[in-house]
Amino acid sequence: MAQAIDAAIRACDMPAGTFSLIQGGKRDVGEALVQHPHIKAVGFTGSLAGGRALFNLCAARPEPIPFFGELGSVNPMFLLPAALAARGETIAKGWAGSLTLGAGQFCTNPGIAVVIDGPEADRFVETARSAVSAIGPQTMLTDGIAEAYRAGRDRVAKGNGVRSVLTTTCDLRNATPYLYEVSGSDWLSNHALAEEVFGPLGLIVRVRHASEMQDIARSLQGQLTCTLHLDDADMDLAKALMPILERKAGRVLANGFPTGVEVVDAQVHGGPYPASTNFGATSVGTMSIRRWLRPVAYQNMPDALLPQDWA
Repeated sequence: MAQAIDAAIRACDMPAGTFSLIQGGKRDVGEALVQHPHIKAVGFTGSLAGGRALFNLCAARPEPIPFFGELGSVNPMFLLPAALAARGETIAKGWAGSLTLGAGQFCTNPGIAVVIDGPEADRFVETARSAVSAIGPQTMLTDGIAEAYRAGRDRVAKGNGVRSVLTTTCDLRNATPYLYEVSGSDWLSNHALAEEVFGPLGLIVRVRHASEMQDIARSLQGQLTCTLHLDDADMDLAKALMPILERKAGRVLANGFPTGVEVVDAQVHGGPYPASTNFGATSVGTMSIRRWLRPVAYQNMPDALLPQDWA
């Protein structure tokens, strides 16, 4: 890909240095880059620990620079009672497809589904288990990502009150899906269950009532996305959840799945920390270019001194 980009730049007579590629498998490469005096802004997608370390280095420079980091998101879905009763099986099948798309390696992978416990929740869980179990092994991007996925799986599986819904076997760079469930109270008492597992792992949170569903929403850290599945009869609960969710996520969806991220003017791919380190920016969509621009005002300037494309 780098060679193709370089060839295109040469064919278009663009300036040397328009595109550069530096490869390295250790953090010292990124640390050297963000501290280089010619670097004026940084974009990053990766782990919370690695991203926070780079963010701190950017801030500690003699000339601090912007750091646009994307550091993790579980992208929860809230299945409201009427929608769950009317079309829980359809939602479960859609969730299975979104959860396992690309071996679960989407930043907007919906890793958590919150449902009110009862027979409808039982049907949702069983349908999701059946749909996910039909997904075969997929190859993850790197050995390190595959290793981190297995570590995340083990962390979730050992959580207090966590029960297995679907257990598979994966090794090397193969990723197979896993499903777990946990009560709302156990989820609220274990912060580690709210941390991202990058891969096709889903956690179903069974709450006792609508009030506990709101408690789950309030406890969330910043997210790229939050999703509501609702019908008309769910509107009162949806209205109670919306003021919470719009403060937790950069994109709030209704009756859909967040893995599709379209490059359009209205797209927001960012959110409160740790979803991103700058909640006012988006890394996807036409507005994302503003991360790399610095505004300059020209007041009472003669035309001869204005930039050429302004004159």
